[in-house]
Amino acid sequence: MANRVIPAASKLLKTLRPLNSAASSTTISAISPPIGYAEKPLQSPSGHAITAADTITDNIFNLDDADKLFASVSTPTLLRAALNLHAVAFEPLVDMGMWVMKSRLMDTPLIRDVIMGIIRYTFYEHFCAGENAVAAGRSVLELNEAGLRGMLVYALEYAGDNDSCDRNLQGFLDTVEATKSLPPSSVSFIIMKITAICPMRVLERVSDLLRWQHKDPSFKLPWKLDTLPIFSDNSPLYHTLEKPEPLTPDEERDLELVHQRLLKLSQKCSEANVPLSVDAEYSSVQPAIDYLTYSSAIIYNKDDNPIVYGTIQAYLKDAKERLLLATKAADDMGIPMGFKVVRGAYMSSEAKVASSLGYKSPIHDSIEDTHACYNDCASFMLEKIANGSGGVVLASHNVESGKLAVAKAHEIGIGKVRQKLEFAQLYGMAESLSFGLRNAGFQVSKYMPFGPIELVLPYLLRRAEENRGLLSASTQDRQRTREVLKRRLKAAIF
Repeated sequence: MANRVIPAASKLLKTLRPLNSAASSTTISAISPPIGYAEKPLQSPSGHAITAADTITDNIFNLDDADKLFASVSTPTLLRAALNLHAVAFEPLVDMGMWVMKSRLMDTPLIRDVIMGIIRYTFYEHFCAGENAVAAGRSVLELNEAGLRGMLVYALEYAGDNDSCDRNLQGFLDTVEATKSLPPSSVSFIIMKITAICPMRVLERVSDLLRWQHKDPSFKLPWKLDTLPIFSDNSPLYHTLEKPEPLTPDEERDLELVHQRLLKLSQKCSEANVPLSVDAEYSSVQPAIDYLTYSSAIIYNKDDNPIVYGTIQAYLKDAKERLLLATKAADDMGIPMGFKVVRGAYMSSEAKVASSLGYKSPIHDSIEDTHACYNDCASFMLEKIANGSGGVVLASHNVESGKLAVAKAHEIGIGKVRQKLEFAQLYGMAESLSFGLRNAGFQVSKYMPFGPIELVLPYLLRRAEENRGLLSASTQDRQRTREVLKRRLKAAIF
């Protein structure tokens, strides 16, 4: 979108549409710390601060010129985004909103309609791309005009039975089909959660059995398909303290249905040449998620073209070791493997579960350890794709991690990795970081959840609850947004 300069303040005010109107959904957000943590400088293992601010990196990756970063964002869009970001940064307001959404007030139709209307025209339109694939496609086009790409996320997370799973699968298939009408390469990935196409009880049972087999390799799983390593020596196994019963015939049938759904979606993505990225979820069910993901990747990742990507959550203590084991096994099998590297989005719930079972949290003990793990995983994957096959998505809102990755990419030759490397941030967040990476010549995507507001609401609530640190620690970028708006208003008046 072109930046509009309004010649008079009155004209500026008249051009502003209602808050977050559908006419413009490109959003501005914060340079934020990793989820659940406050922003702190990165440190090396020796404890010395890492700035990653060498001359070369500063020249190609500049976040200081806010006017240049936001040049493609219209003033009304910038203003609406700034208002939303200031609102979500006020934690008491977020707490009150979450309480209301979970209260009996939502059982009263009139009150529910009012509340849902407020959410729709504020937070929903800020953090979500639309109510269906067509609306999400329009948001992708707006991003494409700004030089960014879209990761389409049909934002469903849980399904209780096979009928719900089948309906959700059709939504994912329709999403892939919708990409065919969009400009080539404007959609970088289709994103899905396995819990949308597999009942949670099945994932829990399969994860228990996989964990027990890791404890006791003689334990046979007759239904198990070829896969990559799922566990490391550091992986938490406390979720399965007793030997689980084998899958019943009905459970084996349900598991086979899940396989068929994932294979059908992978095939559809392969035909459309749009990669499928499977999100990570809770550690209690992550073994089954990795098992299903890797089983599909072995079939569809061919000829240096990874179609199915797994996700590594770097805030987990076993993340790096699992990444190394999986990539080595994939190399030995001749499988080009793609990974999305994230810090993680379930920190508070993971810690609570571990504590309730009397175990230490599976998450790194310090933010410095989490930073180091993320950056080590990112560096490893950049080296790997420069010298071999596969692909990587570096999903982060952390500026220092971005600088380190930019420096590494140029060190190994950006031309070698550009088509295999994608940076990513959440839709409605970290726009200045996204634009800075775009200006530095990298492919950058926004994680774009969409779907009917009633179905996406669980996603919004979880994001609000898990991302408190991220939402409230956006001081720097909110300040930049205000400065740009002030300069534009001043230019409009004078």
